[in-house]
Amino acid sequence: MNIIHTADWHLGQNFHGQERHAEHQAFLDWLLDTLEQRQADALLVAGDIFDVVNPSLRAQQLLYDFIVSAHERLPSLNIVLIAGNHDSGNRIELPAPLMQRLGTHALGRVSWLDDGTLDSERLLVPLDDIDGTTCAWCLALPFLRPAEVTGNGVQLDEASQNDTKHNDPRHNYVSGVTQVHQQLIAAARSKRQPGQALVAMSHAHLHGAAVSEASERPIVIGGEESISASLFPADIAYVALGHLHRAQQVGEERIRYSGSPLPLDFSEVNYPHQVVAIVLEGEILSSVEAIAVPRPVAMYRVGPAPLDDVLTQLAAMTVDLTSASERPREYWPWLEVRVELAAPVPDLKAQVDAALKDKPVRLLRLERRLPQSEQNASPHKVDLESLGPRRLFELTWQERWNEPPGTDVMSDFDRLLQDVLDDVGQENQP
Repeated sequence: MNIIHTADWHLGQNFHGQERHAEHQAFLDWLLDTLEQRQADALLVAGDIFDVVNPSLRAQQLLYDFIVSAHERLPSLNIVLIAGNHDSGNRIELPAPLMQRLGTHALGRVSWLDDGTLDSERLLVPLDDIDGTTCAWCLALPFLRPAEVTGNGVQLDEASQNDTKHNDPRHNYVSGVTQVHQQLIAAARSKRQPGQALVAMSHAHLHGAAVSEASERPIVIGGEESISASLFPADIAYVALGHLHRAQQVGEERIRYSGSPLPLDFSEVNYPHQVVAIVLEGEILSSVEAIAVPRPVAMYRVGPAPLDDVLTQLAAMTVDLTSASERPREYWPWLEVRVELAAPVPDLKAQVDAALKDKPVRLLRLERRLPQSEQNASPHKVDLESLGPRRLFELTWQERWNEPPGTDVMSDFDRLLQDVLDDVGQENQP
């Protein structure tokens, strides 16, 4: 059985105020071609399908169009989706009855039986080959929120209840998540027949896994919500993980984060963006292969460096820009510029724009790295009403830069303030 593992699509991501529809469409088109070329039997998407719990209609259309196209091109393909921490479990499951007719299973939440045990049956998805024979079972476990596994959720076993940490919410959360996994694995073992493999899919943070520099949200608090890879015993042939954007294995080759197919932040530019292709022979994992995802839109970072150095680098930018200029603007490279400043530069943006003139790049983020002063650590209590906007601006500038604003800065402020007052006055006229 041939399986493709992917995760963390984040469809509909707002990237510093810009949409990435063209990039996501390019990835999904590539994924369709890859599924067909590999004659995949199953596609596993391990959560964070959307970037927000209330995705745009355009983002949802990307997903549903992909599912329809996948079924048209590979009618026997099994698709299994689980909700991640960015997703709404209810939204993921809402079209489930329709998606099942297209060979797609969408699991967004867990539920409990009257005796407090996990309703495992609905989370066990058969993976069939082209002949309709069940070759494996997918243990599809969506992201578990604290309310689902503590309190009125899963009942902790006697050992956990007697643990001295029982009153610690973080301990109860990890214990609850652990027992959900254990109950699901036990149910899968009892259901499978000889020769059928077990494939676990979970959206969680495992001990020892590398976390992204800037773009990953903590699931609960700090990193103390992470669970152990030992939850997945040796008879689980493969563990398809989502949540962490850096592709990596955790301890063993069979336990893997596929990583995100696109960099979701400039800090992820150098990550290996990929999907994972696995082959099962009976109950055994036969092979694992990382397939690099082509990057439809390049991403560049300049700096951090002093302003003169940054402007020189920007003026000299030529790599891959010629071909970019022949493409639609939505495929132009993204650019982040980081400037180290020793003093305020009021026209910084204008200088950067001038250096980039006629270059087919999109400046997405301009970061000013400012000097720190002792005054920054000492907040002042002021009466805002008595100060007025001009004096407040002067004090803010003084606190931030450790020097008073110059006359040219104050002239600019006075002009802008007058423009605002004029606009307000016009709005108040009958």
